[in-house]
Amino acid sequence: MVATSPTPSPALMIDVVSDVVCPWCFVGKRRLEKAIALVPDIPVEVHWRPYQLAPEIPQGGLPRKDYMLGKFGSQARIDEIHARLTGVGAEEGIAFAFSEIAVAPNTMDAHRMILWARSTGTQDELVEALFRAFFIEGRNLADRDTLIAIGSANGLDAALLAELFGTEADIDRTQRDIASAQRIGITGVPFFIVAGRYGIAGAEAPETIAQAIREAASEPLQEAAPVG
Repeated sequence: MVATSPTPSPALMIDVVSDVVCPWCFVGKRRLEKAIALVPDIPVEVHWRPYQLAPEIPQGGLPRKDYMLGKFGSQARIDEIHARLTGVGAEEGIAFAFSEIAVAPNTMDAHRMILWARSTGTQDELVEALFRAFFIEGRNLADRDTLIAIGSANGLDAALLAELFGTEADIDRTQRDIASAQRIGITGVPFFIVAGRYGIAGAEAPETIAQAIREAASEPLQEAAPVG
């Protein structure tokens, strides 16, 4: 008898609906990474899906201080929110530097670039780089040259990015993906969709996400509803 190797299990799909200017999404990414480490026997594949917390911001962005005051009403309230996030971030190894952020960007271009990174297999690396650029380095994600520099450092072609950003490529698709998320009831991010069946709202504990992964992996294989 000839021994045969077992057929590898297909990767479990995890869709993460997020926005690159959402601090809880950065926290959620860290907790997802910890969750995946808790289930090393289950292969997973992560796809990043778009959401815009402030689609009304113009393409060139707004002064972040003015935007935050308009949203939260007072500097004291902003300071309170930042202090809480700084503490949570420290627990997850994120050194939030909110004082370094000068511009509140419209994130459509960032989401287009994340979509394009799917074809190169560098989505996760690009999302990480965008989070770090915004929340730790205070870089202006409304500036296309900045985005191109980040993209080219994470597997994308700079010349192609410059060409694509000069067009409306994938704007409609990104808007449709956002509308699709809203139609299934997603009103805040991060939101994790495990195997098209389990939805987890918010930056939940790694153990909670890991349990959803285990439950999804233990169920009979079935065709999941498409996301986006």
